[in-house]
Amino acid sequence: MIRVGIVGASGLAGGELLRLVTQHPDLELTFLGGSSSAGRRPAELHPGLRLGLGLVVEPVDADRVAERCDVVFLATPAPVSARLAAELADRVACVIDLSGAFRISGKDLHARWYPKAERSEELAARFVYGVPELVGDALEGAALISVPGCYATAITLGLAPLTLGLGLRLKTVVVDGKSGSSGGGLQLRTADLHPLRNGAIAPYAPTGHRHAAEVAEFLGRHGPGGVDSLSMSAYGVSHVRGLLVSCYVFTDDEVDLRELQRAYARFYRGRSFVRVRRNDETLIPMPDPQAALGSNYCDVTVLHDPDGGRIVVLAALDNLVKGAAGQAVQALNLRYGLAERTGLTMQPLMPA
Repeated sequence: MIRVGIVGASGLAGGELLRLVTQHPDLELTFLGGSSSAGRRPAELHPGLRLGLGLVVEPVDADRVAERCDVVFLATPAPVSARLAAELADRVACVIDLSGAFRISGKDLHARWYPKAERSEELAARFVYGVPELVGDALEGAALISVPGCYATAITLGLAPLTLGLGLRLKTVVVDGKSGSSGGGLQLRTADLHPLRNGAIAPYAPTGHRHAAEVAEFLGRHGPGGVDSLSMSAYGVSHVRGLLVSCYVFTDDEVDLRELQRAYARFYRGRSFVRVRRNDETLIPMPDPQAALGSNYCDVTVLHDPDGGRIVVLAALDNLVKGAAGQAVQALNLRYGLAERTGLTMQPLMPA
């Protein structure tokens, strides 16, 4: 059994990790870490998880964690992850960080989007940016893994067949992202109170989002194509789970819809958790978060708008599973040479 610790066990991503780790046949949960929740049992923090684990949340001590864990998930804010990763690197076999502390490799770009997450550049250079479908070989045996952001996961999986598959140079990409309230975590903000959030479409980042920066950097590093300009507007909507990104792609390359569709099907053939959707195959013809909730799937569709001179890519996923905890477990599976789907075979819940 692989001994696992979860730091940040009281949060939403921490709760999802608890759910997934405890049903994984090759993992043993041996440590729960936190600060304000220290001394509390998992069921107190996550009422749906009535788990007889014999564990309570403990303050994080690097020596204690190293003694009890092979793998540590950090479901903590970026500044906390930056500090804990430095303490735990080389003391446990693998650190998997769910925050943004190590997603962006460039020093200046990181400082712009995560100014409070101070880190060593030597340590940052050792992290693997963990999109399992795209960097699977690099995850094998990796000691430090950074899990992409929820929006970034959907955007990257949506655009990868164009840049990495067809080798297109994307001149301009404009992303419209809509996410449920769980994307903001459990921090109490007036704008997130039910009377203001319910039924709303709230533009909380209309002119830029840090997840767009990590996507542009990642696609720029992995040829043969790339992106000249990628910008994003993000909106909060009233449901709890799930997100949808609409990517409007402008390129000088000649495109053909049938070739695009074949390229997407070919690129994701054999990749278990990306479902390429056709607009005639189900009652819900396009990617929709409600068709992925509770699962580790990302649904993707590519379309062509000849009048607008653009490729339209839609991608939907559950932001707490494929956008966070599920993808982290998927990365762990590949790191240890386990079957990629181990512990992640749950199907979507619909309706939810």
